[in-house]
Amino acid sequence: MLGRPDNSEAASYYFTYIDKVAGNNSLTVMEDQLPEALKFFAGITEKSSLHRYAPDKWSFREVLNHVTDTERAFAFRALWFARGFEPPLPCFDQNIGAKGAEADRIPWLDHVEEFRLVRLSTVCLFKNLPPAAWSRHGIADGKPFTVRALAFIIAGHLTHHIAILRDRYF
Repeated sequence: MLGRPDNSEAASYYFTYIDKVAGNNSLTVMEDQLPEALKFFAGITEKSSLHRYAPDKWSFREVLNHVTDTERAFAFRALWFARGFEPPLPCFDQNIGAKGAEADRIPWLDHVEEFRLVRLSTVCLFKNLPPAAWSRHGIADGKPFTVRALAFIIAGHLTHHIAILRDRYF
């Protein structure tokens, strides 16, 4: 559980997220992120949640939906590998997911609650993993992952998108 993933535990692209996580305990980071994220999301109104910083960019609702969907996908990958399943998993195309979600039709507060519940579920998954499961690995989208790397990716992905929301949307 503890310790940072090394370069062999995920494709180099995913270190964009892993490197955003401080320390060696991704589970603690995920737990600590939840109240911070909820406080940030509470400052966004229903009306402003439809804002896009450019015409071809996602709204707040679409970004939070993407974060939630991606957390689900990466948590499923972690579950799959942690439990010892060997068949590779397919890719998760964020653009297909965003289009299919139609996130702007869902009220902002529903998105926030969905994220809250998914994060609580994610924390429970990782909290209850047997110690040996953290080093198990598998292939998704043709790329290698360890369970430990996936935990760091989940935490770093949220950090990444909140930073984008702060920088580009406000």
